[in-house]
Amino acid sequence: MAFGILYDFLNGQSIDAYKYFGAHFEKKGEESGVTFRLYAPMASDVSVIGDWNGWDVGANKLSKIDDSGTWEIFIPGLTNYQSYKFHFRNAKGEYVDKADPFAFYSELRPETCSRLFDIENFIWHDEKWLSCRNRNFDNAMSIYEIHLGSWKGKIGDRFPSYEEVADYLIPYLKENGFTHVEIMPITQYPFDGSWGYQATGFYSVDSRYGNPMQLMSFVDRMHEAGFGVILDFAPVHFANDKFALREFDGTCLFEYGDEEHTFSQWGSCLFDLGKDPVRSFLMSAMNYFLDYFHFDGIRCDAVSNILYWDGDKSKGENVGATEFIKRLNGKIHYAHPSVMMIAEDSTDFQGVTRPTEYGGLGFDYKWDLGWMNDTLKYYSKDPIYKKWEHNQITFSFAYFWSENFLLPLSHDEVVHGKGTLINKMYGDYETKFALLRNLYVYQFAHPGKKLNFMGNELASFDEWNEEKSLPWNLLTFPKHDSIRRLVRDLNLIYQAEDAMRFEEYNPAHFEWTMVNNADQSVFAFERSANDSDLLFVFNMTGNYYENYDVGVLHEGEWEELFNSDKDVYGGRNQYNGLPLTSSPNGPEGKPHHVTIKLGSFAALILKRKTKKDEPVKPINKKTTTRRKTTKRR
Repeated sequence: MAFGILYDFLNGQSIDAYKYFGAHFEKKGEESGVTFRLYAPMASDVSVIGDWNGWDVGANKLSKIDDSGTWEIFIPGLTNYQSYKFHFRNAKGEYVDKADPFAFYSELRPETCSRLFDIENFIWHDEKWLSCRNRNFDNAMSIYEIHLGSWKGKIGDRFPSYEEVADYLIPYLKENGFTHVEIMPITQYPFDGSWGYQATGFYSVDSRYGNPMQLMSFVDRMHEAGFGVILDFAPVHFANDKFALREFDGTCLFEYGDEEHTFSQWGSCLFDLGKDPVRSFLMSAMNYFLDYFHFDGIRCDAVSNILYWDGDKSKGENVGATEFIKRLNGKIHYAHPSVMMIAEDSTDFQGVTRPTEYGGLGFDYKWDLGWMNDTLKYYSKDPIYKKWEHNQITFSFAYFWSENFLLPLSHDEVVHGKGTLINKMYGDYETKFALLRNLYVYQFAHPGKKLNFMGNELASFDEWNEEKSLPWNLLTFPKHDSIRRLVRDLNLIYQAEDAMRFEEYNPAHFEWTMVNNADQSVFAFERSANDSDLLFVFNMTGNYYENYDVGVLHEGEWEELFNSDKDVYGGRNQYNGLPLTSSPNGPEGKPHHVTIKLGSFAALILKRKTKKDEPVKPINKKTTTRRKTTKRR
């Protein structure tokens, strides 16, 4: 097996290199100890130094076991948590001390050593969850994005542990109707302000919150409670600290060797994704977290910087990097058919979520950053001018069906002077809250999976700060707590209604009923599947309409399922109480219409009451844009 892993690693085909390289507890003969293996082709005079040998560079010399540059030693009698580094002469003739690239655990910053940890034999309790897990194409998926250190904040002067976060997070997710949690990167990183996106240890669980088994416990408990867990992972770049991957063996082993591409726009080093060992290193790192930690998905950060040189389309496609992505997604889906691969991609690159066997990149979902940008710009406009920007709210449907999009309102939108979501809304205090309510209804009404950053539900006016807890005291104020209740109710409706989750990437289940009314800035659409037929209506100005005609596709009675203007959400209570009966002929050529009360800045969801003898509208499998059973190889 060892030769096979090494062969695949060198050829860029390995997703389990962590089983070979790094530090592994094992037994040889009668002795128990640790086998260290290091890949450093241009190194010489290699030793492992640690607290067991007093950091003596001559005590534990590694032997070069093959021509590829693999070094190895077995040391008996070692135990968990002992610190170590590799000491060797690099290609420049300099002696350096380097952290283990495959270490499973590391010292807490500012210390930089790797630490021994036996990752075997955790007792899992999530068999039922894993047996039913799938990629959620027909399921509700409302993701709560979280930064573990600042959700509840520090406990005294220390970070909370993975288990301590779970103690509070599980009941909160249950209470508010989320289905998944996405944790920002927890691979070891030195600078708190990077939020984990500039890592030094890509197999090393972030020691701020505990050890690997504590993270396993976190995921296990989430699964037992019925929540999926997605890991945010940064495969584009790494921190440029000299103790880690940078110029590892005196050469650019992990990064690009040419000056033009060595460093990213963030000052970090760019992974050379055209190198086969680098491909194996990163594919194996992601698979490690799926294999040993049972994560349900990987969100790949900054995919635009993988697809194009420097993320700039004008500089051309990085073909070596796109080949890496195809290989990654193909191999991960083959090994884990029920795991989701998600691209954070701001480009118009075609086929991001198309299966690899049909020429695509093979992701399951792609963040719709165009939707996010257009939508937030539109909601910031003075209503007087919205009629001139009407296409910003309708344009996403012109391209939406081309990919499996996920609608993000993520951490990137509430930092670095951008203002929080409520600050981005137009108007005075009351108007901002009304528009924020409208925005969340629009996000849930729009086809596509949902993602909200922690605290979006609190309607905070203060930007997120990784050094502080979320402002939970806001929930003592009715205006803010009403936003949390609104998000909860939208989550519950999303899970309950077939029209909002079944085949949502199939345009056969969507139709505009009012799309051209730019003058009044009112728009409406229907979504239907099975016996769920929903009408969504949005008033984007402060005008109030006592009787407003909205076209519908079917006659019958319509009941108001949700209204953002109800007083329980902080609105003025301009809602439709009794069922509404349709009448013939509607605006924009629709066969029927309903006359509704439409509050200022209100967003409504109405459901048609189907008759017992009425045939339901089945899911149209022939026109679906995604094959749930697509087999990947």
